Parts: sequence; C-alpha cells; structure tokens
Amino acid sequence: MSLVTYSGFPRIGLKRELKRSLESHWRGDTSAEALLDTAAKLRRRHWQLAVDAGADVVPCNDFSLYDHVLDTAVLFDAIPARYRPVFDENHLDGYFAMARGHKRRGHDLHALEMTKWFDTNYHYLVPELEAGQRFALRGDKPLAEFREAQAQGHKARPVLLGPVSFLLLSKSIDGSDRLALLDDLVRVYVELLGQLADAGAEWVQLDEPCLVLDLDGDDHAAYHRAYKALAAARTPRLLLASYFGALGDNLELATSLPVDGLHIDLVRAPEQLDAVLDALPEGQVLSAGVVDGRNIWRSRPDRVSALLQKAHTRVGSERLWIAPSCSLLHVPIDLHAETTLDPSRLASMAFARQKLEELRVYADALSRIPEATAALTAQQLLLEAQSQAPGVVDATVRARLRTLGPQATLRRSAYATRHIVQSETLVLPPLPTTTIGSFPQTDTLRKTRAAHRVGQLDDASYDAVLEAEVERVVRFQEHIGLDVLVHGEPERNDMVEYFGEQLDGYLFTKLGWVQSYGSRCVKPPVIFGDIARPAPMTVRWSKYAQSLTDKPMKGMLTGPVTMLQWSFVRDDLPRETVCRQIALALRDEVHDLESAGIRLIQIDEPALREGLPLRRADWPSYLAWAVECFRITAGGVRDATQIHTHMCYSEFNDIIEAVAAMDADVISIETSRSRMELLDSFVRFRYPNGIGPGVYDIHSPRVPQSSEMLELLHKALDVLQPEQLWINPDCGLKTRGWPEVEQALQHMVTAARQLRAELKLAV
Repeated sequence: MSLVTYSGFPRIGLKRELKRSLESHWRGDTSAEALLDTAAKLRRRHWQLAVDAGADVVPCNDFSLYDHVLDTAVLFDAIPARYRPVFDENHLDGYFAMARGHKRRGHDLHALEMTKWFDTNYHYLVPELEAGQRFALRGDKPLAEFREAQAQGHKARPVLLGPVSFLLLSKSIDGSDRLALLDDLVRVYVELLGQLADAGAEWVQLDEPCLVLDLDGDDHAAYHRAYKALAAARTPRLLLASYFGALGDNLELATSLPVDGLHIDLVRAPEQLDAVLDALPEGQVLSAGVVDGRNIWRSRPDRVSALLQKAHTRVGSERLWIAPSCSLLHVPIDLHAETTLDPSRLASMAFARQKLEELRVYADALSRIPEATAALTAQQLLLEAQSQAPGVVDATVRARLRTLGPQATLRRSAYATRHIVQSETLVLPPLPTTTIGSFPQTDTLRKTRAAHRVGQLDDASYDAVLEAEVERVVRFQEHIGLDVLVHGEPERNDMVEYFGEQLDGYLFTKLGWVQSYGSRCVKPPVIFGDIARPAPMTVRWSKYAQSLTDKPMKGMLTGPVTMLQWSFVRDDLPRETVCRQIALALRDEVHDLESAGIRLIQIDEPALREGLPLRRADWPSYLAWAVECFRITAGGVRDATQIHTHMCYSEFNDIIEAVAAMDADVISIETSRSRMELLDSFVRFRYPNGIGPGVYDIHSPRVPQSSEMLELLHKALDVLQPEQLWINPDCGLKTRGWPEVEQALQHMVTAARQLRAELKLAV
C-alpha cells in the first residue's frame, strides 16, 4: 500500500495556543519553560491528530516558535555578530532578538529583515551572511524533536530546509557570493545528518523549494556540489522536496541529484507528472503532492485519482508516497471545530486534518478497498452539485463584468495635472506626515467586538464605544501634529475579513487561523461565490472621523489583489475573474467615499508582489490583470481626490513598471528593516509620484529615537526629491500597544519637523 505522509503542520494550535504563550512570554508574564511546554504539547497533539487521520509517517522539526528559516540560521550558527551578546546571556532571548529586535539590558538591536515566503502569505526572517562566514551546529532541535516523536511511538521523518535553498533565500550583507559558503555549510549538514542517522532516522526530508524558481548555471552547479557531498557521507535516506510549482527546466537537475526520493507539487503543476515519471531514476520514491496544502477545498477525485493511478502504474505502491502539495502550515487545523457554518458549505471544505483523511482514502482506493472508492465517487458528485448551489453564481455581477470596458481603468487626468490640483485643494505642508491606517486594537476593543458579535452588546452601545475610540485616535493625531489623519479602524477585526463580511460571495470560519509570522495569525475569509457589495462598507466611519477635525482624513480600503491573495479563493473560476469582481465592488466604495467628502483614499495592496508567479515568464499576464484590477478600483475619481496605496515587504526591482502603472498618487512602502535599500528601484526607474518610505519598523516592539528616523529620512532624500517625500511608519499599528505607538509617532513628527527646519521648508 502507498504510504501517506505530509511535510509540515500548522504550528499555532486550534485556538492559537502558541500565539498566546509567545505573547505572554514576551510580556514577561510566563517563563521560558512554560512557553517550551506549550510548544511540546502542541507537537504531540498534532502528531497524534495526523496519525488518527491516517498518516503513516509524521514530519518533525517542522514546528517553530517563530519561523523555520530563522530556526535554520540559528541551528547552523548563522547569527550576525550584533545578536551574539544576547545569545550569550540567554539563547531564547537571542532567538527572539533576531525575530523582533531587542531593547533592554544595554542592547538596542534591529530585527532581521522579513519578507514573503515565495508567493504565500507567510513571512520568513531573512538570514544575513557575509564572506568567509563559518557554520557550526548550535543546539540539537531536529534531533530532539525526532526523539520526541519516537518517544510518542510515531514513525517520524525530520524535515530540514535544504542547504542550497537556505543560501539562496539569505541575504549577503557585504555583496559577496552566498553560494561561496556552500561547502562549509554542507559540512555541517553532514554532521547533523550523521547524528540523525545514529538516532535511527530512516529518512530525512530536505526542502529545496528554490527548485521551482528560475535558476542559473551557478545555482545548478551548487545543487550538484551539495548533493554529491551529502551522498558521499553517511546519512539517512534523503527525500528532496520541491513545492509551489513545476520543476520545469530544473527537472533534469532534480532527477540527477543522488537522493532517494523526490516530492513534487501536482496541485499547482499537475502537467509535470509525465515528465517526472519519465526522468525519475529507477528505485527512487515519488512523493506525489496531490491535495492542496494552500487552500481549503476538498480535492476533486476525478483529477487526483487519474494522477495517482498513472503514478501507481509506473512506480508501484512501495515507491509511491501520497502527500499534500506542500506543508499544511498554510491552512487551518480542523474543520470539525466549525460548528456554525452551513453544513452544505462545510461539505466541500477541508482543513489540515481533513486533507490527511482525504489522502488516506486515496491510498485505500489505490489498494482497491471498495469503501474508499465509494467515498471518492460520493465526493465527486457532491462537488459537482456545489458548483450550482445558491449564492455561487450572481448573474448581475457576471453581466457587469462582461460590459466592463477599458475606460473603467482610467483616471480623469495624468499625474502631473492631478498633483497640481491636489496641492491646491489639500494644502499640505512639505514632507507631510501620516500613518498607514490602523491604530492599536486594545483588549477593550476586542472584548467589545466579541460581546457585540454574540449579542451581549446592542448596536447602539457598540457604536458608542467605537465612536469614542475614533475620537480618541483623531485627537491624539491632532495633538502630536500629524498632517493627514486616519480614523484608526477600531471597527475592523482584520483588513480583509472586515470587508469580506460585508460582501456577497464570502463566508467566515470561527477557528480558521493561519500563521502570517511569529505570533501574528490571520483568519482568511473564504470566497465561495460571485462577489457583490450590497451596501457601503466604510463610509459611515470615515465620514464620522472627518466631522471631528479640519485636517484631511484618509479613507482606508483593502485593494482587490490583496483581498484575493489573503482569502481562500474558490477553485472553479480563474483568479483574475474573481479579482475583477472584487475590484468592481471596491470601485463603488471608492466613489461613495469621494461623494461623502473624503479627499484622500488609500487602497492597500501589500499582497500585489506576493501574487507574482514564481517563474518570470508568467509575470506579464499576472501583472496585467493585477494592475488592471487596482485601476478599476480607483478609476474615474476626480483629479482632486488623492489615491494612496501601501505595499509592505516587497522587492520592487522586478515590478517597478507595474507599480508605476497602478498610477496611485502616493505609495507608502516598508523600508526601515532594509535601511531604505528598497528605495533603490524607485530611483533607478525615476518614479515620479509621491513616496512614503517607512521610517520605523512596526513589527518590532522597539521604539526608535527621532534621530534614527531622521537618519533614514536623510537617506531617502539622497535619492528622492523633497516634494515626493511623505513620512510614515512601515505599516499599520494594529498589533502594537498604545504606549509605544505614542512614543514612536511623536518621535516621527519630531524628525519631520527637524528635517523641514534643516531644509528651510516653509510650513
């Protein structure tokens, strides 16, 4: 019988137990021992859940307190010098200093840069490397967790980020060649693999997701050199894992490496199966990723069974493993917890546990177990019926899309004209200051929202609490002297979920949490049907906030691409079609805000780059429809209405032309962790519009001084004109506490005033 396995599981716990334990530890309320005990309990619970669902082998070392790439850097002692004194005092404090920054006991450290994990909504910490760096084993995490799984009676396979992908995903701080460090890094991998072999590990999985990217000759040579060295050493059997796309022109490379098994993604790239089967070396295991590890829909048996039957015919049961396409990190844990959803909707959905159960059924069906075959037949019929269920198709939405013309994507005038009109009507000071949108979500706000949601607080009382919070935020911004204000978004639970709750075609889970980074969890809404806006969504709160002040107030929307990327999206329509539906709904909201007197409207698109296909050849088509959807959203507004957008953790070099084509009047971007390096692409392109490079990192509790922000602003003015520059934080302030926000924003305003004085700019 074919083996059922998986490469990773959600870490956070069904009820976000890891998040709560982490944040309690960071506050100083609980000890390191209590945190580690919570982590161990989650690992044991998740292993048992997977086995109960039908998994034959569980992965280990996929669990992380913050991020698996950070774990790898620490494991191999790739620790920048600035953090080592903290590590010397306390290992766990040093680990979290790299993740979050550190400001105590004489240390004042920035966190590592953070960026998106391929084209997912998960963020990883970018390791810093330099020429001549030496690696060494630091700790025994993979070994300890393997022994922990063994002690629980599970057959376990350690999972490691592979050496070449680790280097390619890292950052050279001195411009040196990262791959020049490969030989020394592989030496330490050999040491670790030997220890795992001694402990009884039969297999180790080496994740090399970079195999689905565009690679050059040097990259190929690095793979050959690394795996030749590993093959010459005493190691367990090695499973080489690729995911998130097709191997493509790296197929020959992947199948020529001296490993014992190969995992491929047959959800994103089912078309690659024939070529892989033709190239797979005799005797090598094929791990077939046939169930989607990134979405929450049940698989379609007609498609999956055909793939598995073909693979089974070619390689046989013993050499065929059945698995999700990638780690299940990207989906929630267990659908059984969703007791309030319509059962007819639940029937077509699958979370991590259900995906493992599906894999068990497919394996049993391959073994000709009649009950499994019948279950797959029933699942196919159910999914076909669901495609015609009420709420899935909206004829009005589809008719509107069919009549959409190119005029819908246009502003009334070019940017140069709009800039003059906006300068005359908004009358902002030079180097205007603002924030990205959200202010702290306090415990009081969360409890109030929860009470309202379950009917313990009536609408009028709930609105009164929100109005008081909006006024508090507005008065604070006025007091410290910000130039463009926001209402703080106290009514919003999440920047995507809030809008989805007010749009037709969405549904929402109760415990569908997934990890974004560290303790930051999101509960993506589910798009099951055509998208329409029954009524205005934000106008009431923006209009109320504007009534409290004479200063300009920004209306805040989440853009169509981000709404798409940060949702679990239906799989029966092209993604670009769903995105255009969202864009039309948001376009109506933009025009309603404008009619209500809101003169600045921010359409956030932090996820635009993360949706970029992994292969460059696929970029133009994606960027064309992504930019089109943004322009549909902003299209047709008056020249005096200033359209802002925000992007975070994006590498802009490759997409700067597309960013410019969005034609926003002002773009704010994350730049503080990169120390303004991300501005380089805007400079080379000579981006003409307004730019707000973030001057402090909101993902860290560290509060920088105004002098530090001023230094970053000087760097920005080395490459930007003063009339282009806006001053703002990196991102929204929702996850921060009020004391640090008050300090940081006061420092930011002080830095802006100092810079205006230096430049002798009249206010």
